[in-house]
Amino acid sequence: MISVKNVTLAYGKRVLFDEVNINFMKGNCYGVIGANGAGKSTFLKILSGEIEPNKGSVEITKGERMSFLKQNQFEFDEHTVLNTVLMGHKKMWEVMHEKDAIYMKEDFTEADGIRAGELEAEFGEMGGYTAESDAGTMLGHLGITDDMHYSLMKDIPSNMKVRVLLAQALFGNPDILLLDEPTNGLDIETIGWLENFLAEYENVVLVVSHDRHFLDQVCTHVADVDRSKIKVFTGNYSFWYESSQLAARQANDKNKKTEEKRQALMDFIARFSANASKSKQATSRKKALEKLTIEEIEPSNRRYPGIIFQPQREVGNQILNVENLSKSIDGNKLFDKLNFSVNKGDKIAFLSRNPLAVTTFFEIINGNAEADGGKFEWGTTITKAYLPIENGEFFKEGLNLMDWLRQFVPPHVTDADEPFLRGFLGKMLFSGDDIAKKTNVLSGGEKVRCMVSRMMLQNPNLVVLDQPTNHLDLESIQSFNEGCNTFPGVVLLTSHDHTFMQTVANRIIELTPKGIIDRLMTFDEYLADARVKELRQEMYS
Repeated sequence: MISVKNVTLAYGKRVLFDEVNINFMKGNCYGVIGANGAGKSTFLKILSGEIEPNKGSVEITKGERMSFLKQNQFEFDEHTVLNTVLMGHKKMWEVMHEKDAIYMKEDFTEADGIRAGELEAEFGEMGGYTAESDAGTMLGHLGITDDMHYSLMKDIPSNMKVRVLLAQALFGNPDILLLDEPTNGLDIETIGWLENFLAEYENVVLVVSHDRHFLDQVCTHVADVDRSKIKVFTGNYSFWYESSQLAARQANDKNKKTEEKRQALMDFIARFSANASKSKQATSRKKALEKLTIEEIEPSNRRYPGIIFQPQREVGNQILNVENLSKSIDGNKLFDKLNFSVNKGDKIAFLSRNPLAVTTFFEIINGNAEADGGKFEWGTTITKAYLPIENGEFFKEGLNLMDWLRQFVPPHVTDADEPFLRGFLGKMLFSGDDIAKKTNVLSGGEKVRCMVSRMMLQNPNLVVLDQPTNHLDLESIQSFNEGCNTFPGVVLLTSHDHTFMQTVANRIIELTPKGIIDRLMTFDEYLADARVKELRQEMYS
């Protein structure tokens, strides 16, 4: 168990945490959520001891070991991959080096022999004799092949370093596991393995993540960081979100009787409790929900942006035709022989084992890059809005938000006065003096929200979204997701957010060096389809 007692942390006048008191219990996985800047990562650093609070304390049960996913990719550059993982169990690593040092002594004494025996026993109790094998197995699950195990960390790609650091955190079955964005840099298959690993984990886990599907799969509880406090709620992220929304609607419904509201909430709990029986953490989550009282369900204090794309006109029959499109970069073939047409009602999720393939394809069809061969053609009725993965070029001039948005007013808009533009900025939670902010000092999330304001201003009937959830908090991601679900036009997207892909897309296109795989099905159906799995092997071999 880990106990947080009266923890307070402030930087100047800014109070991140004020008298926080929580106990995190064994057998539970807590998803730590909150708006960008609320202090989620800082809270994990307080728990790990990396940051000292101004007041209060963090206590863990005596004898328990804590592990924290490290973010510094260069910290272990001079160590091998395998040793970096073994160092995750600090005590075992120290014992191993102490006993090895004793055995290397030339003047080995009787006292050395006694001490070596003690260390051997301690080493064995910690699983030291199978440690290298266990570490190698975990690396394999995370996609680190055997030939990398004895490479120095400085010699492997950065996306592999992230996986090694994750293996380090998970190694040795720690009693308390702290994970900050553990799915970053992982592919679909590896995320699936991590979900299964954590769902079966029997100790304390706290995880910060913007991946809603991941939170839903692994969490039994949500720790909500809001207004300098942290409240713990039973259930996964979807349960927290839907219950808080329901409670907010109930609170606003003045005419509904108290007993009717109570019954609606009880029915809601019962439904989610039944659904929990199908999850990987069936037993613990179902029991937790069954114990939940109505009083625990509260409206959220969060503000959600309004992301609503309103087409000026409906798409025609000709939307986008792609013929024999191919592209290579530095001799590496990203995709070849792309042939497909986009149809009315399509919401297409694009994917590839090489993320650069999808980004390059989106850049080509938006006129920002050239293909090596083939062609594409947009229909004459199409008004498109594009959210690129990199947006730096849009924010070089340092304009205020109002002047920045004004430069993107389309020709069909004739009354783009200040109240009109304020409306689009306001939907993305820029209000009051925010519009005087200079764009060159905006955070990553604020820049994305500006870009979405720009997109809505275009009144598009087709949107192209390259990693739309990057830099956004869960509230913005949720709103973006719902905006795409209700959008009557065409959506072309790629995202690391599993829920976004699953709930928006009705068609999947995978770009490979040998052509495409094109299926009219959901993302989950695509991943589970046996024939698709065979095709993927063929296309990448």
